[in-house]
Amino acid sequence: MATQIFVNLPVKDLSKTIAFFEGLGYSFNPQFTNELAGCMVVSDTIYFMMVTEGFFQTFTNKPISDATKATEVLNCVSVESREKADELYDKAIAGGGQPSKEPTDYGWMYGRSFQDLDGHQWEVMYLDPAGPPAEH
Repeated sequence: MATQIFVNLPVKDLSKTIAFFEGLGYSFNPQFTNELAGCMVVSDTIYFMMVTEGFFQTFTNKPISDATKATEVLNCVSVESREKADELYDKAIAGGGQPSKEPTDYGWMYGRSFQDLDGHQWEVMYLDPAGPPAEH
């Protein structure tokens, strides 16, 4: 069985968060989604648990970071093309997300960056399967 990853992120308004990410084309697994948390499916082994702040706090003794003021983690997902990176970025901004930084373009690697409704930073990255050019 392949290892699965579940990234947990605290959110202020779960229903708005679910609507935001559904607008980007992601689905939520109803088996692991309720009024306290939503399980966003990225692949068959990668999931993001969007957890209400009150419930999230029960999993840690440390204070929850305010993602609008400090960055604790960068969430990066790959996409199949440069155009898909632009499309996801445009949908995120139209859905209420905020731009995070200018596009990254190294030719073989291209990415867009936005902040979700809670300020979590997301990188949408296309990597050419051929990889970086060989150094001469």
